[in-house]
Amino acid sequence: MTRAAGEALERIAPDKRMLLFSRSSYIGMHRYGGIWTGGNRSWWSHILLNLKMMPSLNMCGFLYAGADLGGFGDNTTRDLLLRWLALGVFTPLMRDHSAKGTQEQECYRFEDPEDFRHVIGVRYRLVPYLYSEYMKAALNDDMYFKPLAFVYPDDPMAPQVEDQLMLGDQCMIAPVYVQNARGRYVYLPEEMLFVKFLPDGTLSQEVLAPGHHYVEVALNKVPLFIRRGRCIPLAEAAETVAALDTAHLTLLGWGAERNKMRSLTFRARSWYTCFIL
Repeated sequence: MTRAAGEALERIAPDKRMLLFSRSSYIGMHRYGGIWTGGNRSWWSHILLNLKMMPSLNMCGFLYAGADLGGFGDNTTRDLLLRWLALGVFTPLMRDHSAKGTQEQECYRFEDPEDFRHVIGVRYRLVPYLYSEYMKAALNDDMYFKPLAFVYPDDPMAPQVEDQLMLGDQCMIAPVYVQNARGRYVYLPEEMLFVKFLPDGTLSQEVLAPGHHYVEVALNKVPLFIRRGRCIPLAEAAETVAALDTAHLTLLGWGAERNKMRSLTFRARSWYTCFIL
């Protein structure tokens, strides 16, 4: 069905880029469409399951992938949805979706909707980087999400870490997936810049040494780790991708010089020419 739909859309509108994704699929169908991870549940354990499935799908060729954020079956809660959205910010497919007969879980239905607005806004701020890394993976037959062991093959601890992922060449993500947790333990194979996107639009930045750390992450904050000597482009939050100001981006990163963090604004002609290098 995915192949038939993909080939038909190419014949019907050959000059248009179509977005096609399916719940069920098969090896090789990434040539025609993406996939979502099926009818999950509004369970905390399914945030972790979502995280583990992403590199597995990438290895099967599926780069455009994601889960039903908040869970499809059962009733979600405000804290579960916020934590799941903080993972969904980084997945190519980001959608809040639920089954008929369950609690309606649009973000505006919960108290303090500004927290949801902020988390979704982080997605738009990251679009230049996420789009760029996605295209790099697609053009180079690479993975968008990678287990730590793929990037740090000589680190004996890296293969044991299944709840953190490398995203592109610059970053690592480590979402919180435990109910009522104030944060989580993370393992850093190298020094990294720990960044939190704060509700007021500012950033919290702290350089952490290699090893194990407990990091606090509030419900309305989005954590991200940037590798030493790397940087990512950030846009100002917008209501649609078309409204993003991609001519003025901020580079967020950590210079090769120890403990030296830099943030600068520059003018970019396009995401593609600037970041797919």
